[in-house]
Amino acid sequence: MNTYDVMVIGSGFAGMAASLFAAKRGLSVAQAGGTGGIDFSTGFIDLMAVHPVAGQRVWEDPYAALAALRRDLPLHPYAHVTDDEIAAALGEFAAFLGDNGLCYTGRPGRNTLTLTSAGTVKPTYLLPCSAWGGVEALEAKAPTLLVDFHGLKGISARQIAEVRADWPELRTARVRFPGMGGELYPEHMAWSMADQARRIELAEAVRPLLGDARFVGFPAIFGMTDTMAVVRHMEELLGRRVFEIPTLPPSIAGPRLRAAFDRGLPVLGVRTYTQKLVSAAEVSDGLFHFTAGSGSTAVRIAARGAVLASGRFFGKGLKADRHAVREAVFDLPVSQPGKREDWHRAEFFDPRGHGINQAGLETDAALRPLGADGRPFHPRLHAAGAILAHQDWMRMKCGAGLAIATACKAVRDLNQNL
Repeated sequence: MNTYDVMVIGSGFAGMAASLFAAKRGLSVAQAGGTGGIDFSTGFIDLMAVHPVAGQRVWEDPYAALAALRRDLPLHPYAHVTDDEIAAALGEFAAFLGDNGLCYTGRPGRNTLTLTSAGTVKPTYLLPCSAWGGVEALEAKAPTLLVDFHGLKGISARQIAEVRADWPELRTARVRFPGMGGELYPEHMAWSMADQARRIELAEAVRPLLGDARFVGFPAIFGMTDTMAVVRHMEELLGRRVFEIPTLPPSIAGPRLRAAFDRGLPVLGVRTYTQKLVSAAEVSDGLFHFTAGSGSTAVRIAARGAVLASGRFFGKGLKADRHAVREAVFDLPVSQPGKREDWHRAEFFDPRGHGINQAGLETDAALRPLGADGRPFHPRLHAAGAILAHQDWMRMKCGAGLAIATACKAVRDLNQNL
């Protein structure tokens, strides 16, 4: 059984970020987890956009939103991370993605409104470079053609145009994707677009439809590993600015992110145990001892410290029965509504959200989970991401940013105690 400096439990945004930050700081890292939120991501990296949730106030300046959040909600996990720490974490994370073929961009200190597959606009902080042309087209209300495909679900150019009645020069077209028929899947299409011949065929189908369009938007299908090279080639072929719009999850954005980490983390020395949930944990002889997976394929892993980044219910970091919510690895106390009937409000779309959406782990200022006695459960166990209590990442539009920032904070403070 190998012994590592850090065991990262989880493989969503927080888990991947924690593994990256730990490895970059010279620590030996093992990581285990199942499907995480990163696999169903739209590709946007939100920092902070909505506060208060009930009032649905949207902020252009995410750091001003953070200041208001810390004042109004001092138990929110962002209260434990400074603005400088957040900015540094996001910069390091985006640089890693860029080094691994996934370009990200944004406006420093500002949120950007970007187009979604439903035709609505979403405030986000960093977005794939392949989507930036859509930001410019939307802001200028420029003559634009949106293209979708027969057989591809999860996006409708016509629906987007109907929702965007404020964009009179937005036109749509539906074409057949070259070389494929029947029901189409973004991942298959993305692999196909790696072939220059396929891109030429697609451009030939779209070129007669361009008219006066200055921009052309497509579903996100432009390759898996070097999207901007595909975008630039399509721009050369069409003579127009080209951009992508993510389809509904599962879109290609999740696999692209996953693939970037699959390429980059092993180079940094991270030992990944793919699709293996941590099923048992104990502490003895000054070490954590974990079992990842089950049955004959289970592995035993020892580590000096650990980052619990297992997510909430989707990532299986939290488990719920009809009476209570429990933490899945250490059975740590979970902050949750006192009564089962308070988990949800009467209206599903209640703007205040639901009590269960803020369930999670209480921590100290170093993001160490608290035990039943209200003290840190272990001096070298830290938590990051969605499993943290007192935050509604979906409604606050802060999910990926919160995961990345708290992962960096957790690793930094853990490293000081190793």
